[in-house]
Amino acid sequence: MKIAVYTICLNESHFIERWAESAKDADYRIIVDTGSQDDTLAVAKKAGCITHSIKVSPWRFDDARNAALALVPDVDLCIALDADEVLVEGWRAHLETLDSSVTRPRYKYTWSWNPDGSPGLQYSGDKIHARYGFRWKHPVHEVITAVNGEKQQFCGLEIHHHPDPTKSRSQYLPLLEQACREDPTDDRNAHYLAREYFFNGRLETASREFKRHLALPKAQWAAERARSMRYLAQCEPQNAEQWLLRAAAEDPGRRETWADLAMTYYGKNDWPNCLATSVRGLAIKEKSFDYMSEAFAWGPLLYDLAAISSYQLGMKEQAIMYGEKAVEISPEDPRLKNNLKWYRDEAE
Repeated sequence: MKIAVYTICLNESHFIERWAESAKDADYRIIVDTGSQDDTLAVAKKAGCITHSIKVSPWRFDDARNAALALVPDVDLCIALDADEVLVEGWRAHLETLDSSVTRPRYKYTWSWNPDGSPGLQYSGDKIHARYGFRWKHPVHEVITAVNGEKQQFCGLEIHHHPDPTKSRSQYLPLLEQACREDPTDDRNAHYLAREYFFNGRLETASREFKRHLALPKAQWAAERARSMRYLAQCEPQNAEQWLLRAAAEDPGRRETWADLAMTYYGKNDWPNCLATSVRGLAIKEKSFDYMSEAFAWGPLLYDLAAISSYQLGMKEQAIMYGEKAVEISPEDPRLKNNLKWYRDEAE
């Protein structure tokens, strides 16, 4: 098996050595520079990578990635590994155990990390593909798409994301607007554009776009629909409860919506509903392995809310039980420990 790891770069010299080291078992490590003003290319060459320079104007990510893919030699599999990502040691062996008919291996992708260094958001990654029969699509939030079908299989390979938090997102919004002009029926881009308006504080515009997303015939993925409704609860706080109830009905097996609902009822001092929604969320034991999963719903939050609402309803022994679970998950949190002590003292 021949494997190439490739990426596009712009002023990423601080990541290149780490990237190259993680991919050292590849047959080819290819870095395609798109106009860096730092020493990205020099660092890449020193690390033994194959380097190219391209210019893409007007800029769009799919054109840049397709140009980079065109520079990859004849191999079996390509790994599109961004400069701020690393392959976990032993990755190659996982690919070599796959059947030769697999053209789209899937793997565990860790996108974010908790303050204690443990994994945050994890989901099934999809940026490994056969050399031929695939193209990148969309000006931003680009995806690799099969031209004439694909065969997927999950393997034990892992990729970790360690981003630069100072990196600008300023180009995302105009490119997403362009993507939606090019294909107004694309549900994924509509959701992403609405989300970008939300991130930029344009709540009225975001609200309109989230509603447009929900009205699209292609918008069938329950997880994404529920996430748009959860965003709408933030865009329209006066309608938050209604949007969250709709989200819960749309995708009831996802903890995140129940956590949002519990927090909403907590803010209203509605203790019966706060307890009910906390317990409903805690009944969901399996975390969805997609990018809509959020770490906040899988920490101590729901146990904490269940404990507080139980105490407020006079269920002191139940408050202790839930309080102990919260502290078990986050043993160094002083507020959780103080709350538990309060529950125990009150129960004596």
